[in-house]
Amino acid sequence: MSREEREERSPQHDAVRSTQYVVRSLFLDMTNGFTTEQLKHSLPAGAEGHFRLLVYGVMARLLANLRAADAAAAGYLSAFPFLAGYDAALRSLCPPGLNDTQAVRWWDGQLATWEDDDRPHLPLRALRESQGLGADELRMLIAAGLVEEDIRFGALFAALQTPLAARRPCTGVLGWLLAAPGTPPTDSWPAARALLDAGLLTVENRADPRAEWLLRVPPMLWDALRGHREARPAPGLERQAMHSFPPLDGLVLPPALLPQISRLPDLLASGDLGSLVLRGMAGSGRRTLAGALARALGHDLLLCANAAPGSDEWRSLGPLATLTNAMPLLRCDPGPGEALDLPLLPGYSGPVALSLGQSGGLRGPLVARALSLHLPPADAAARRRFWLGSSLPVQHETLDEIVQQCLLNGGHISRAAPLAATHAALAGRESIELQDVRAAARSLNRQALETLAAHLEPMGGWDDVIVGAATDDELRGLVARCRAREALRDGAGPAFGRSLNRGVRALFSGPSGTGKTLTARVLAAILGMDLYRVDLAAVVNKYIGETERNLNQVLSRAEELDVLLLLDEGDALMTARTEVRSANDRYANLETNYLLQRLESYEGIVIITTNASQRIDAAFLRRLDATVEFALPAAAERLRIWRLHLPPSAQVEPWFLEEIANRCTLSGGQIRNAALHATLLALDSRTELSAQHLEAGLRREYRKAGAAYPLRESGNAPGQVDMLRQFAGQLGRSEER
Repeated sequence: MSREEREERSPQHDAVRSTQYVVRSLFLDMTNGFTTEQLKHSLPAGAEGHFRLLVYGVMARLLANLRAADAAAAGYLSAFPFLAGYDAALRSLCPPGLNDTQAVRWWDGQLATWEDDDRPHLPLRALRESQGLGADELRMLIAAGLVEEDIRFGALFAALQTPLAARRPCTGVLGWLLAAPGTPPTDSWPAARALLDAGLLTVENRADPRAEWLLRVPPMLWDALRGHREARPAPGLERQAMHSFPPLDGLVLPPALLPQISRLPDLLASGDLGSLVLRGMAGSGRRTLAGALARALGHDLLLCANAAPGSDEWRSLGPLATLTNAMPLLRCDPGPGEALDLPLLPGYSGPVALSLGQSGGLRGPLVARALSLHLPPADAAARRRFWLGSSLPVQHETLDEIVQQCLLNGGHISRAAPLAATHAALAGRESIELQDVRAAARSLNRQALETLAAHLEPMGGWDDVIVGAATDDELRGLVARCRAREALRDGAGPAFGRSLNRGVRALFSGPSGTGKTLTARVLAAILGMDLYRVDLAAVVNKYIGETERNLNQVLSRAEELDVLLLLDEGDALMTARTEVRSANDRYANLETNYLLQRLESYEGIVIITTNASQRIDAAFLRRLDATVEFALPAAAERLRIWRLHLPPSAQVEPWFLEEIANRCTLSGGQIRNAALHATLLALDSRTELSAQHLEAGLRREYRKAGAAYPLRESGNAPGQVDMLRQFAGQLGRSEER
């Protein structure tokens, strides 16, 4: 075997060959030395080239110190042949004839030359300038992440720190590996502490001695160091490019806000304003406004949905924003009466935007120099601009109808528009109709509300609401108020000021079975809105503050999506406040106080039903826009209800129907149950519904109520005993068959 063949089969040659896949990503093609100008032009432009230069410098120091240790018979280079590949690659890039000390200085000089050029955003340079980090800190950061590039460095670190048997480097080992060649190991703790404080490194064994702390670079930060800007760097984080947002003068906002917003970029850039708090409903344009401001400042937007202060995600958010040239937008969700304590973001010194709803508050160093803006719901002019911006094919008259009847915010319009186009296509229409928009909005409602409330199908019309004249007038007035709620706010006198919003709050009170829930379903059909009923059993919680939080969630989602909300048996939450004699009284009063305040600011339509109106706190009654009393139906109304519930083929004499309407003082719900039972008897006997079946249904309802049946048995209407005997015989024959 020749010498060349033996060299090709040697472990060192195998190591060089096995390292080629890493060399291709970190190093240039091997040549016989690059000049400074050649190296600069041969590296990739921007962040990737800058990252490579820093890796080269770190590798030069690491190899130089390992070579010095091998001179004392340590044998590290021979124990890890893959390092020979890196050594050969570095030597091919340096000018020939340099010793280890000269090579390290040469690489440091290349890095300084690179950063002096007027280049675009460099993550490592931005990090150094923002946090005041020096060369030692940046080298330690790169060295701690080498195992992310090549897993074989894990075996090297484990050998260098044998007692720990850990594959990630500790602070003590890095202090030795990164020292200048020929000098003793440096104290690595100051550099490590600066990186830990900035959130760039994490430690998993803090209980161990500080010199043995194992350092790790979070993967999303390592990707950002390399210049990779991921759209979703981690769960709960989303980066949006600045050009995906409109300029500030292209925002659809109330005219009164535009002058203030035009001044915000200068205030944020100067540092006079540290953070911007944006309040409003979902879809009101909080993220779009934050993105437009970020664009004006030359930044992308980094949206954080669920990072808790103090968590690893929170600690990594600041450095990630610095590395990717992004402005953070923190989505906060404090409950009613709750204030989130927000510390400063480590590793970040720029402006921060915070998005939250109508409830709760913020405190802490992050909002010490904050400006708060409230974004109101989109008015008719804004909704028209949003729909026109969606470029949907819609007739002018239809667009007017959509704008007036579908009070959605801009964010929801952008989501509903393609769904509406899909519904129109399914119906074979090219132009969008109002029914398509309602179907699209219904899809949005189900996604956001069905975990909080139950959907009730709207049904019927005015003919299905059989009530007294006074109640009918109140209901028609309520419908008029709902239809004109936005125009009423805009056209009211100056005395109302800002206290009048577009919300409508109504109370339906009356005995059980008088049609309160049915009327709510009819009103939803008349108004063309979805109806959702709140399950109070799921809302009320024994834990302090949870009831208010659950109520806030369902009320917020309902007003954002503009649905009709039904609080059934609402007296359970609206009872009169009592004298505080125990902790239970105190917290019950707190729930009542919260609901009082929340209903006053509610921007949607809510109907509260109760059959015990005397238990409701008087303060609630003052805040209601309509109070509708539902009484037991009179004889004429009962006759109409009977006729509405009996099948058209029923064989019931008119005189008998009038007799039971006059003498059987039942509620509408009881009439419904009696008619349904009579229909069941008729279906089972395979005959048309007759007076016999109807009397059986009536007697059943009176027996359930514990009351005496007011009608006498007659020849024209056989008694209950004969009817039941006949029915039992038919059931027996059915079982035999």
